[in-house]
Parts: sequence; structure tokens; C-alpha cells
Amino acid sequence: MPNPKHLLQATLFLSLLLQALCKSTIEPCSNSDSCNALLGYTLYTDLKVSEVASLFQIDPIALLTANAIDISYPDVEHHILPSKLFLKIPISCSCVDGIRKSVATNYKTRPSDTLSSIADSVYGGLVSSDQLREANSIPDPSVLDVGQNLVVPLPCTCFNGSDNSLPAIYLSYVVRPVDSLAAIAARYFTTLTDLMNVNAMGSTAINDGDILAVPIPACASNFPKSASDFGLLVPNGSYAITAGHCVQCSCGPKNLNLYCMPASLAVSCSSMQCRGSNLMLGNVTVQQTSGGCNVTSCDYDGIVNGTIATTLSPSLQPRCPGPQEFPPLVAPPTTVAKDTVFGPAPAPLFDGAGPMSPISSVVPSTGLPGFSPANGPISGISSGASAACSLAKPLPTLTYALVLLLVKFMIPVAL
Repeated sequence: MPNPKHLLQATLFLSLLLQALCKSTIEPCSNSDSCNALLGYTLYTDLKVSEVASLFQIDPIALLTANAIDISYPDVEHHILPSKLFLKIPISCSCVDGIRKSVATNYKTRPSDTLSSIADSVYGGLVSSDQLREANSIPDPSVLDVGQNLVVPLPCTCFNGSDNSLPAIYLSYVVRPVDSLAAIAARYFTTLTDLMNVNAMGSTAINDGDILAVPIPACASNFPKSASDFGLLVPNGSYAITAGHCVQCSCGPKNLNLYCMPASLAVSCSSMQCRGSNLMLGNVTVQQTSGGCNVTSCDYDGIVNGTIATTLSPSLQPRCPGPQEFPPLVAPPTTVAKDTVFGPAPAPLFDGAGPMSPISSVVPSTGLPGFSPANGPISGISSGASAACSLAKPLPTLTYALVLLLVKFMIPVAL
């Protein structure tokens, strides 16, 4: 008969082995504030823009602008996005039970659903079946009622909206079998050291299903706390829609200065004219003088009490700025190139080689490394808190081999 002591040792070993296979970065928190964050999500099937937005309970236009997809296309919210397309999902990251996560997403179960299929397929590994069971107090995971409304806890981090003291927004990225930490770092314009520090990693080893916090350079706003869009962060190479679709803000490509202007979707909006001038939101005037260039801009200052706030900002600069440049827009995707399905995840759009001009009328042209972020992360195992790796995933071949060796040498079986 197997020795009970050996059985206990084997159980503990397997438990640690399973936990080591899947981990996520957890950020502790103690206040009630929230921040802008991103989820890296790969479509499990063809879905309309509105369906993807509904899956995460976000604005379809916010989904498109976060991915620099042209919103001027007719009926763009009903455009069908192809399976395997990688998207950045903009979410609000809150402090819940002492850790950062998003709990604003709900899912209504369908006849063929299981907790594992919802976690691993529908939400692409961003949540685990154990987390779904715990968040919804499900006693028997094998029994799901059709139409049952489930809370879907999703991983996110804030780290004070900065990385190495510079504005940043954090992407929760699910590692795939072909990924390496170096490739992910390079793709997102960061360093291997920075990525390891952010995720409190002792080595570069990563596993399929791990969830990494990836810092993306961003343009930060400076709105008053009374603004409903206080703390707005726009990732480099993309856009954000705010003020009830009245204002569109962009970041990049040449700098990390937030630029806001009236959105093309604006229908019924409060005045966007700067008080005491004839300048409208986004307008800039320049005047060359012997002492430099006098620049006056009409800047967006948030939405306060339902009203668009603007500020007239005069400054003296060494030289006059050129025309405003914008991140390039892409047409709503219809296919996914085969070589990108298993390639590194798409990065923020950036090209410092020369001017970029928009391809859409949506955005008309107008005149200390090595340190973790504040409140550093905990590299956590899948614990049902913020990690999202499902322990139901098959073990790799190497793990099977280790298990067989364990059985052979630790659990002798009487013949």
C-alpha cells in the first residue's frame, strides 16, 4: 500500500507545481480610487464590434479608438471583427478587497457554457474557472443555469499611472506558447529589466497562460478632481473618446502630450470655445518674436458638471510648433494575417522616423530604470484573487514526466 506520508508529499508537490505553471501580477491597494487600464484580448470567434464591447460592458466607440480603428466608416459598430484578432480593451481598474481588479463585467450564460469554456475561450484566459466560481459563490461548477448572470473579475493594475516616473497605462497580457519575455518587451517599447521589475520576476521564464502587467507609455491629463473623466490616460499611438462622444483625445506619435479636439461624432455638446477668446477646443495660434514663439492653445480641461471645461494656455517656446500630428488610423479589420496569429502581440502605434498624417476625416489636421513602480506588485500564483490562469489547463509534457518520476520514486506500490 502507498505510504500516507509519501502521498501527502506528492500532493503538496503537485499543488506547488500546478501553481507555478500559472501566475499573474497582483497589485495591492487600500483606497477607493480607480484608473484607466487595458486588457489584451484575442477574439475566440468572429464578433461584431458591438458584441466585443458588450462582452466587457464598454462603449463600442471607446473600443475602436483605443485600437486606433477608424470610426468614420458607416455602421462601424456592427462591423464583424475576425477570429484571432488581438485587441486592447479599455477598462476601469478598481480597488476591490485590497487588490486591483475590474468587477464591472457581467456575463449571461448560454446553453453550452461551462465555467472553463467561459474563462478559457470566451474571455481568452483573462479569468479562471476557479475565480468565476468564487466570485459568484457557485457550489457546483458542473451545474449552470441558462441565463445566469455571472460577475467576471478581470485582472488589471494601476501603479499610480506611471512607470519609472513617466506616465504609463498598464496592459494585462495573457502569455501564449510562442511568447518570450524579450519579444514582449521589445514589441511594447520597454526593456526586459523594466518588464521583470514591474512583474517582480526573478527570471525571464514565462508560461502559457501567465498574465503580465505591461507598461505602455501614455499621455496624461491634468483635469481637476471634479471632472468626471479625471485621471484620463491615453496610450501612445491611440485615441480616447470622452465627454459623451463630444471630445476626442490622442497621444503621439512624436511626443506624449495629450491633444484633445471636438470629436466627429459630436451632436449635442456644450460650448467648446475658450472663454475670452475666439479659439475653439484644439485651436492653436503662434506668433514668432525676437525672443521666441508665442503659442496660445485652447485646451480641454475635463467634463465638469456635465459641461465641457476649456482652458486658454499661453506659453513662450524656443521655436514655433509645426502642424499637429496624429497617430495613424486603420480601417476596421476584416482578416488576420497568418504570420500574426502566433506572433508577438500588437504594440502601440509609433514611428519616430517622420511625420504622420491621418487617413481619415475623423482626425483633421490642425494649425530611472530598474525600479519597480510605487506600491510594487506581488508576483502571485493563481489564487482566485487577481491571477487568471486556469488550473484546468492541460499540463505540459515536461510536467507529465515529472509526475511519472514522482509516482515511481515517492509512491511505491505493492505488487
